[in-house]
Amino acid sequence: MLPETQPVLTCETANANPVAAVLKALNARQAAAYRAAIPASAWQPWQVRFDTDPDWPAPLAAALQAYRAAWRAKMDEVDACIAANAEVEELVDQPLVEPGVVRVAGPFTLEGVIAHEQGPDDDASPIAGAPGELETFDADAGALDAVNAEAHLDKIVRLMKASGVDFAGNANKRFGRLEPIASSALLHAEGAWADDAERRVAVSIGPEVGNVTAFQVEDAVRSANRMGYDEVVFAGFGFDAAAQAAIAEATHPKLRLHMALIRPDVAMGELLKTQPGSQLFTVFSAPRVKPPVALADGQFTIEVEGMDVYDPVGNAIHPTSRERIAAWFVDTDYDGRTFCICQAFFPDRSKWDKLARALGDRGVVDAERFDALAGWQSLPFARPARLPANAPWRGAVKVIDPRGNEGLRVVTMASA
Repeated sequence: MLPETQPVLTCETANANPVAAVLKALNARQAAAYRAAIPASAWQPWQVRFDTDPDWPAPLAAALQAYRAAWRAKMDEVDACIAANAEVEELVDQPLVEPGVVRVAGPFTLEGVIAHEQGPDDDASPIAGAPGELETFDADAGALDAVNAEAHLDKIVRLMKASGVDFAGNANKRFGRLEPIASSALLHAEGAWADDAERRVAVSIGPEVGNVTAFQVEDAVRSANRMGYDEVVFAGFGFDAAAQAAIAEATHPKLRLHMALIRPDVAMGELLKTQPGSQLFTVFSAPRVKPPVALADGQFTIEVEGMDVYDPVGNAIHPTSRERIAAWFVDTDYDGRTFCICQAFFPDRSKWDKLARALGDRGVVDAERFDALAGWQSLPFARPARLPANAPWRGAVKVIDPRGNEGLRVVTMASA
């Protein structure tokens, strides 16, 4: 039994054994109740409460407060040691307010990027090491991949035969005949247009996940030339820059090449309802860009001329006015994989006029800057700092047409 005493609790005692310090501050009856509420073994420092209750006896409350005061003093010493010896990193969580500046922002959008499919020319990979073996339910994983690829090709051929291919000006061309073919080449179907049975059309379908690559384009073009086709339709969820350049630059007196974007809804599988006018396969073309111009100060500019549109009725390509372009962007240092928007232009001047009216008379509208961002010539840009003098590099121009289709043109910059 503890005597009915009220000893004074020192900081040294509380810091050495908090449980013993608390027990010494209690009488016998309070100590028995206290022991019943604590663990069988001694309390650890992290188990001691931080706050007291109003109905606690004064000695118990004083003991806990003294222990916490000693604990706080020790923590202050630790914090001071850390502050004196640790490296300081400044964290910024509040923006600095700069008066007199009007910031204009629109709604945010989230865009999905199709996974890059490594081609034969891609020697370096951002992921080091050889791929490991994965456990699967089916021992023959290769057979399963073949079945999935065949199902993907059958679905695309079936949908293309049902909906046709949409060209510029809402010109839809249907297939009078379209059948899968088994070939070692990257041609997956062949047929003929419903309104022109004389012209043989081959179809090359891109992967279910990934872009149509330049290797696929070159293989399909060689095979189509050898097999005597008149047209080749490349259908894919995306086209990398090298594939677009290969299609745009491929010239043949008799062979016509088309890039047809597959609408992302096709990936929904059975949830997709094919109806007339669905526009599942939309043909687009790469933009026409003037050669880069080297300025006297060593910088460069790029100018967009327009886009080439294929006329399925007259079987000819017509250059279209660049006024049909909704937006175009410039990547001043294109790496062949990722398009980084360095400059953005929106040629529709009516949108800029609406923005100017919305800003009113705040004095923030610069007519010259508005004209530059609504024009067809890029702003001057310099050679990347990572490159030595006189070393060529690549840029890219991406054009968005009114239907939302993207066309990409890669250009090479070199010193004059």
